[in-house]
Amino acid sequence: MAVCLVAGVAQAAGADVQAFVQAHPGIASLALVGLIGETEIKGLEIALAKINDQVKEHGEKALAEAKRGIDMSTSVKTTVDELLVKQGELVAQVTELEQKAARRGTEDGGAQLKSMGYQLIESEDFKKSVGALQEGKGGKLAIGVKAITSASNSAGQGVNPQVLPGVLTMPARRLTIRDLVAPGRTASNLVRYLKETGFTNNAAPTGEGTRKPESTITYALTDASVKKIAHFIKASSEILEDFPALQSQIDGRLTYGLDFIEEGQLLKGSGSGNNLNGIYTQATAYSAPMAITGATRIDTLRLMLLQAELAEYPSDGIVLNPIDWAGIELTKDSTGQYIIGNPQGTLSPTLWSRPVVATQAMTVDTALVGAFKLAAQIFDRSDAGIVISTENEDDFVNNLVTILIERRLAFAVYRPEAFIKNANFDGVA
Repeated sequence: MAVCLVAGVAQAAGADVQAFVQAHPGIASLALVGLIGETEIKGLEIALAKINDQVKEHGEKALAEAKRGIDMSTSVKTTVDELLVKQGELVAQVTELEQKAARRGTEDGGAQLKSMGYQLIESEDFKKSVGALQEGKGGKLAIGVKAITSASNSAGQGVNPQVLPGVLTMPARRLTIRDLVAPGRTASNLVRYLKETGFTNNAAPTGEGTRKPESTITYALTDASVKKIAHFIKASSEILEDFPALQSQIDGRLTYGLDFIEEGQLLKGSGSGNNLNGIYTQATAYSAPMAITGATRIDTLRLMLLQAELAEYPSDGIVLNPIDWAGIELTKDSTGQYIIGNPQGTLSPTLWSRPVVATQAMTVDTALVGAFKLAAQIFDRSDAGIVISTENEDDFVNNLVTILIERRLAFAVYRPEAFIKNANFDGVA
């Protein structure tokens, strides 16, 4: 409809239609995108047609009088001048509309995207169709306009992506071994303690005037040296400046990395080189204090607790692999009822009144019980500290920073016999 109205305006002005729309493409563009309404275009059409008729009428009259030798009257000249003024005003309106079209092409930050109207004016199909209208030919006006999509070569960034806040991190293991043992601090690089290694108790009832019995106690000097756990990561200085939240994210992940390795060291550190001497490494091997026919895993754990109690160290915790603990929780009686708790219950994992800690730091089919608070202690030399530097390797010239985190600690297992380990926790062994 808008194209036909534009063509009508041009025809009313007595101009070549194709030349008119090419000279004033902004009007056609605005009509197509809806910035010029049908009423406004119709008014422009009527005004042009009226001026054209009046100019034509006076022109024919003046030409006829000139052939008869009659000069143009003053009144006719005045009328023609007024018509020319009106034409000038109409031209000004056309200019204003074209400026409006130009402004639309650069709005929203000066985007230089072509509107549908401009795409139409530039197309060969439009030029051919307008030519057909000028010649009075009918038919369907088919215009090929470039599809408007969300692709970058169409509407550009007209559709913005939805950005979720923060960073989606990898899953983190629940770390618990540090919470089981006694805490402590040291200001040295070596923790040395005197450990009783033997006690011969000869105490006995003694009569008057007789020699008292003598008992013996032996001690050993034991050292727990401070070990260091550390790692670092490199990052660009630009990303840390542009994304400040990333700094705390990196710090958190680096701290978790230390805690993850520390848990494995506290539990199963070999004690050689820079490794801590872990609890499981030093624990006493399980040896059933009594025989039970058809013993289950639950029975075996009770016998391990008994072994520690017979060594005078009542256990305060049980450590299992999550798979082993799940197997125990899924144990049912002959009626199909769960033996350990209720699946809908909210009680903390316990067995034989001791808390159960399930951690993947323990190997499947292994178990550990013991007096954690009494027989083991951590000595922190320095808490986890983060250092950021650009003076590592060639970081400065590469706009990189090195983020380093480290922790120093010593670990003392005072009484290995207070811990009982079972390396074959898949039956009664």
